[in-house]
Amino acid sequence: MTVRVDFHTHTLASDGALTPAELLGRAAEAGLAMLAVTDHDTLEGYRQIRDTAADAGVALVSGVELSSQWSGAGVHVVGLDFDPEAPALVEGIAFLQAARAARAEEIAARLEKRGVAGALAGARACAGSSQIGRPHFARWMVDAGHVPDMGAAFDRYLGRGKIGDVKAGWPSLASVTGWLADAGGIAVLAHPLQYRFTRMKLRRLLTDFRAAGGRGLEILSGRQEATQTAAMARLAADFDLYASVGSDFHHDGPYRPSLGVESRLMAGVPNVVDLLQARAGSPGGTSPRQSRKSQT
Repeated sequence: MTVRVDFHTHTLASDGALTPAELLGRAAEAGLAMLAVTDHDTLEGYRQIRDTAADAGVALVSGVELSSQWSGAGVHVVGLDFDPEAPALVEGIAFLQAARAARAEEIAARLEKRGVAGALAGARACAGSSQIGRPHFARWMVDAGHVPDMGAAFDRYLGRGKIGDVKAGWPSLASVTGWLADAGGIAVLAHPLQYRFTRMKLRRLLTDFRAAGGRGLEILSGRQEATQTAAMARLAADFDLYASVGSDFHHDGPYRPSLGVESRLMAGVPNVVDLLQARAGSPGGTSPRQSRKSQT
């Protein structure tokens, strides 16, 4: 049976535009059967709605998107269906949050040298209680009149290879994957096509990811060509990884993906929907439909 799911979304807790409650409401309106809130390096968005998701008719899966590095490149790992109070994961997320704070200071220092003063205070104000990141710097730069829009902020200052592209002290891919494994979670390599690796390098990444305990691959992330999705599904099969899908939803926009993905895109291959259902039905398993309050 085809259902709508989404295992990669963001809220105001990191760099999304909606509050967790608003995202949950949108998911219910869209008829999502399963939802994971995967904010960057924080569980705050998930925590805010874990006790109300069932009332909205949505099966909420614990989720997070963790920053890591592999072979000198930043790589993101989505974690699904884990114990949010597992010590290794809690400590790991605290480390990542400290790394983000240090990176923000370095970004601001570099922008200061380019004549863009006040960036740290401005970005912090834009972030509020959210996890600070480059989008907050971009938003402040627009508000302060330094650039006409956020795209220009990344093109000129914050994008790959620009002065604000600070390589934070992210932990290794193996470390991050290990935290999720220790928490009983499913580690999924996020948006593999966004890294723009060669085919050979991507296969090396997946080899290392699988060896570190990685269990899934996002075969679709946001807007994507059908041929690309098929290629990623074949790659997941090659490495014995479960297929996962997500919109990587941040905010509405004419070229932004909408919330929710049809599960039929994973039909015929081992996938996280089937895995989650199997875990829920196993002895001691927990259904993602149930609140995890009793476990925390």
